[in-house]
Amino acid sequence: MDNENKLKKLVTTHRNRGEGESWVFSVIPVGVAFTFYMLFIMTTDLENKDVFMVYGAAAAFIGLESYWIVHGWRRNHGSTVVLGILGVVATLGLLSLYLSFK
Repeated sequence: MDNENKLKKLVTTHRNRGEGESWVFSVIPVGVAFTFYMLFIMTTDLENKDVFMVYGAAAAFIGLESYWIVHGWRRNHGSTVVLGILGVVATLGLLSLYLSFK
């Protein structure tokens, strides 16, 4: 019974107008952390810097999408959950595609 109620809420609840600002403020810390990660990787003597950068970008994006999946689940925004899952799948697909060419 509880699962049916949650599914109904996920489908029928609409987003607030402030979701855009919330999204921007969730990207800023990830962007700052990723910038410092890139600077660190670029200053090291690693052979495969590009692989570390791609893995770092994928990890940052999947972390951000995971946050939005949980955020959508808590606020009953089904579209946010679905788009978050699609974002994770697309990121993993692009990562595997890049690594297959490497």
